[in-house]
Amino acid sequence: MFRRLCIICFLLIATAMSAQSHTIADLKVQGNKKLKSSFVKMISDVKTGTVLDSVAMDSDMIRLKRLPAVAYAYYQVFPAGENEYNVFYNIEENFTLIPNGNVYTTNDDEFAFRLGLYEFNTLGRNIAFGGFYQRDIYDSYGINLRAPFLFSNKVGLALNFQDLTTQEPVFLAQGVADYKYNNTSFEVLGLYNFNFRHRIEAGVTFFNEDYEYVQGATNPEIPQDFNVNKRLYKGIYEYDGLDYFYQYVSGFKSTFNFQYVISSDATLPDFLIGWNDFQYFVRFRESGKGNWATRLRLGVASNDESPFAPFSVDNNLNIRGVGNTIDRGTAAIVLNTEYRHTLVDKDWFILQGNLFVDAGSWRNPGGDFGDFGDDQNLRVYPGLGLRFIHKRIFNAVFRIDYGYGVTPDATSGFVFGIGQYF
Repeated sequence: MFRRLCIICFLLIATAMSAQSHTIADLKVQGNKKLKSSFVKMISDVKTGTVLDSVAMDSDMIRLKRLPAVAYAYYQVFPAGENEYNVFYNIEENFTLIPNGNVYTTNDDEFAFRLGLYEFNTLGRNIAFGGFYQRDIYDSYGINLRAPFLFSNKVGLALNFQDLTTQEPVFLAQGVADYKYNNTSFEVLGLYNFNFRHRIEAGVTFFNEDYEYVQGATNPEIPQDFNVNKRLYKGIYEYDGLDYFYQYVSGFKSTFNFQYVISSDATLPDFLIGWNDFQYFVRFRESGKGNWATRLRLGVASNDESPFAPFSVDNNLNIRGVGNTIDRGTAAIVLNTEYRHTLVDKDWFILQGNLFVDAGSWRNPGGDFGDFGDDQNLRVYPGLGLRFIHKRIFNAVFRIDYGYGVTPDATSGFVFGIGQYF
């Protein structure tokens, strides 16, 4: 018995020593054109001179496939000498200069759109830079820069500026008032990646809100014109366990967002707000054509009895077909679930069908959590959609969805956009 244990220990030690002697002579990156090889090597766990480790290489492949510049990635290993190996990271690149657009309508003839242009691989280093123009009764625009690996493979920076003007409904006891709302903001965020699954963001936004009464109900306690300067402190934690195979997604992702807003005017008091998005994706069989996708949002904010509550019910954010900002609340539960089925899959083109149900409920400003069960707050919108997808262009998903409300006083409408709804 003792002799057998000695032999087993010897074999384990010999195997470990043998594994440790298998080193990487060189890491090579090929197939990339715009994406810099030096950048790929910088963000990868595998390095020249380290131990050959399939787990580390598998992790690098997941990390690379999440980059906007990468359509697909795989590795190859070849002997390079005694106990030495060359590792090849093979990259299939995406086209990354992408127009961005969203269009939405309802059966009330409401029409709004947002158009933008973004480069998601600026300088070949996964830096996203671009801007948008929006027409939603009024004109708006924004400029965005996001460089998650600007300083190292863990530390980055994001800068955002926007001048956003919309017509916002304000829900008063006397009825609904329409205000012209302008938000001018500048945001600075620090980005930190613990590893390819866990990351955080933290920063501050300086912004001004300007409300100008247009029409509708009035309330002597609510001013018709006011201008407020604010500061917003933000923190985000994300766990990303998603894996991608072209249009198919599998895995779990959770994103927690917490904000503290400080106001210079008591009309819009300071408040706290936090929400978590849980996303779960299932691919039906590795060779199958179906993909089930679900997003659950749970959110809560300070429960001030204010007509300017932070959570909105909106066509382009959470409930397809419901309309543009038709209600507000101080807490929200929203579930979006859909089945995506690939109808056509050619070399570069994919046609995907989509069957979805969007449902949500809100807590009224100053109310309680029993409001979630109120028929007036609950909205359920099933619907159908199509996705036109280009395999070699990042986020080149043109979507058309039609949502039909089945709850009381519901509307219906189309929602057009670039990218999957979630």
